[in-house]
Amino acid sequence: MGSPRAQPRLDADNRAFWTAGASGQLHLHRCKDCGTFVHPPRPVCRHCLSENVAPEAVAGTGVVDTFTVNYQKWHPAMEVPYVIARVAIDGAPGVYLTTNIVNCPVEAVDIGDRVRVTFEQQGEIWYPLFEKIA
Repeated sequence: MGSPRAQPRLDADNRAFWTAGASGQLHLHRCKDCGTFVHPPRPVCRHCLSENVAPEAVAGTGVVDTFTVNYQKWHPAMEVPYVIARVAIDGAPGVYLTTNIVNCPVEAVDIGDRVRVTFEQQGEIWYPLFEKIA
């Protein structure tokens, strides 16, 4: 998309998620005691309540679980239409990222499409976006 995005406020819990794209990796928090992925990032595991939670690199691939095409131009610099999708992340059971599918026509996106992460940098934030795997 390349247009301005709302900037998240970085904190100790979410910094790894929003900045790991600088190294080309998608990082998700994972409980080191029970193995559950914790997203959005939090300091405590929602499953076992352990505080032994830390960011971990994941494969960065997944499947489009559902999507919609947005035609509303919410900002003058915004290019429309674009796809807003929920992506189920491979190897991270229960983690779904709401994101954009980029680098393909909106009509080419479908539920079940295999996708991989790509990053768009704005300031120190690296937004995880996804593109179809050919």
